[in-house]
Amino acid sequence: MSTSTVDTTDDAPVFTGIGVVAPNGTGTEDYWRATLDGRSGLGPLTGFDTDGYDLHVAGHVTGFDAAPHLPARVLAETDRWTRMGLVAAEWALADADAGAAGWDPYEVAVMTASSSGGNELGQREIQKLWHQGPGQVSVYQSIGWFYAATTGQASIRHGFKGSCSVLVAEQAGGLDALAQARRALREGHRAVLTGGTEAPLSPYAVTCQLPAGTLSPVRDPARAYLPFDERAAGWVPGEGGAMFVLEHPRAAGERGAPHRYGRLTGHAAGFAPAGAGRRVLDRVVRLALDDAGLPPAHVDAVFADASARPGADADESRVLADLFGPHGVPVTAPKTLTGRLYAGGAALDVAAALLALRDQVLPPTAGVLRPAAHHRLDLVLRTRPARLRNVLVLARGEGGFVSVCVLSR
Repeated sequence: MSTSTVDTTDDAPVFTGIGVVAPNGTGTEDYWRATLDGRSGLGPLTGFDTDGYDLHVAGHVTGFDAAPHLPARVLAETDRWTRMGLVAAEWALADADAGAAGWDPYEVAVMTASSSGGNELGQREIQKLWHQGPGQVSVYQSIGWFYAATTGQASIRHGFKGSCSVLVAEQAGGLDALAQARRALREGHRAVLTGGTEAPLSPYAVTCQLPAGTLSPVRDPARAYLPFDERAAGWVPGEGGAMFVLEHPRAAGERGAPHRYGRLTGHAAGFAPAGAGRRVLDRVVRLALDDAGLPPAHVDAVFADASARPGADADESRVLADLFGPHGVPVTAPKTLTGRLYAGGAALDVAAALLALRDQVLPPTAGVLRPAAHHRLDLVLRTRPARLRNVLVLARGEGGFVSVCVLSR
């Protein structure tokens, strides 16, 4: 288990740009309006013959077209997941007014997260190999499927020549990427392009997810993903995510950055072997608060991991009730409107948390009508005005990865 050194308020990195591609909204403000209105992006799993797959609902990003944003050469080289990341990155950089920043390219880093890589492209090219022979396989197969493809393509596209990396820890990776970005800023970079996206809805990707037994088999999109509910039956996968511009606060101030959505004031990460999930999550949450220099009483809301697996939900709710008191802090999971986007899901939760800090409002955990009483949570079931100074974002990845961050006004 690890944690970064204690941060100070003056040194905490600031988010100056956000770009979102999500099942219920393409573009940051479209996503946010849909989320506050409780509009869901969940629907039937489509795109291939789903007979034989015990998954019926997913969070598809509909109407997404990368062609107006990316050159034909880049479209040929990339998977859908990378295209979403590149478009979200373009929007985040525009939101931060990066074009006028005058950054030295060696002072800008790129840190992203991925969980399944370019699975759709990989499946397509492997099918070509078996049915048509090696001569028909794209020369971009070797790079398009790779976890670091989004990092590399973003770095090349925007000419950023600072540190580059990718974090692979399923949902937790979306927060680990932010911690890596903070580390880069402490080492002297002026800005970091960071975040995560995912596109795990190809036949091969779904096949890889099903054996774990964590996906909801429910056919009704309104009832398929219900964390902390009496009817919780697993999560619904989705695609999309969010990208950010994260800057040293002094650098952002010097250039007059137009937006300062919030600060990354704390982070911690850990690994939970089988049977140790609750203990490790509790420890990581406390380490993240220590890193931010905050007592639990100063946390105003929690964006939950919300896996909708009864045992995992019980562990998470027990940790939160023990730390903050029963029903002691508002808890929300806006991912019920999008599905669980893996590496992109934690990034999207961060986007929602930053927008909540901006607008002083909490988005709902939509669809949950029968919260299980034993969870002892103040679950936000409808959009709720709130006085928000500090919020906690939790993420757990399959296999035992745990990551928690603290975001502050």
